[in-house]
Amino acid sequence: MSVRKAKIIRAFGKVLFLLYVGFLIYFLFVAEWYGRTEIADDYRYNLELFKEIRRFITYREQIGTFTVFANLFGNILIFVPYGFFISLASRSRGFFKTLFCSMGLSLGVEIVQLFTRVGSFDVDDILLNTVGGVLGYIIFAICNQIRRKHHVRNRKKR
Repeated sequence: MSVRKAKIIRAFGKVLFLLYVGFLIYFLFVAEWYGRTEIADDYRYNLELFKEIRRFITYREQIGTFTVFANLFGNILIFVPYGFFISLASRSRGFFKTLFCSMGLSLGVEIVQLFTRVGSFDVDDILLNTVGGVLGYIIFAICNQIRRKHHVRNRKKR
């Protein structure tokens, strides 16, 4: 791949990343659909790992499949694009860089939720968001490997 084409792809990745961050901010702090317009009177937080995950699984019959899916898988899925786009937009990529960046962003979101009292601080969310970011990196790595094989194959045909 030419240097020019690589720069264009990286620039496209940066634009997608910025659009994604805008969506993330809207969804996590503003979206009425997810109950983000209410500001709680007290601080809501969970510092015990797997507490909320266990609660959602244990009471899945009472709270409903959609709520369980939205909380557990939604927290993973919402960070998959982050792991993908941060890898696409960056020159230096890697599993651990994505792991720590995903964890850092998730921790930042949870801290903002704690202090603004919009949502709640939950260590389970940090875990699930980090898993989502890492899955995004894995998807990027697979796509990048396929692209490289395709690029090498096309070079050999010339």
